[in-house]
Amino acid sequence: MNRISVLDVANYFLSKNSMTPKKLQKLAYYAEAWHQALLQRPLIEDESFQAWVHGPVAPSLYQKYKTYGWNPIPKTEEATVNFCEESLSILESVWETYGDQDGNSLEALTHSEAPWINARAGLEPNENSNVVISTEDMRNYYRSIYLGG
Repeated sequence: MNRISVLDVANYFLSKNSMTPKKLQKLAYYAEAWHQALLQRPLIEDESFQAWVHGPVAPSLYQKYKTYGWNPIPKTEEATVNFCEESLSILESVWETYGDQDGNSLEALTHSEAPWINARAGLEPNENSNVVISTEDMRNYYRSIYLGG
């Protein structure tokens, strides 16, 4: 099976549409979170998401696209990785569920959810942090939503 990087996941979403770096971060986060919840294993194998002030962030994804600031990253031609069928299904579902929202809406959504809140425990609202969001929190929280909890 292919090793999937956060940049592979980002490229998948950018093949759907152009978007801001903030929106791209949140979509990549939701892809990982739902993959953890539904398949009980990681999608992204090279990096964890950190609980930054503006929501979950994968540092290498931030580094790659930070020059765009608040501006949209152009749409790419095609996703370059062949995801397995289960992973592709989750990516499609994440796009269907969250793809019509902007980065600020997705930021607000992540700020209302337990995995980011738990990782930010004890921090001031604008305090920088590189605390990793627990994959166990992701699995438990999003699985409970899926199961109607």
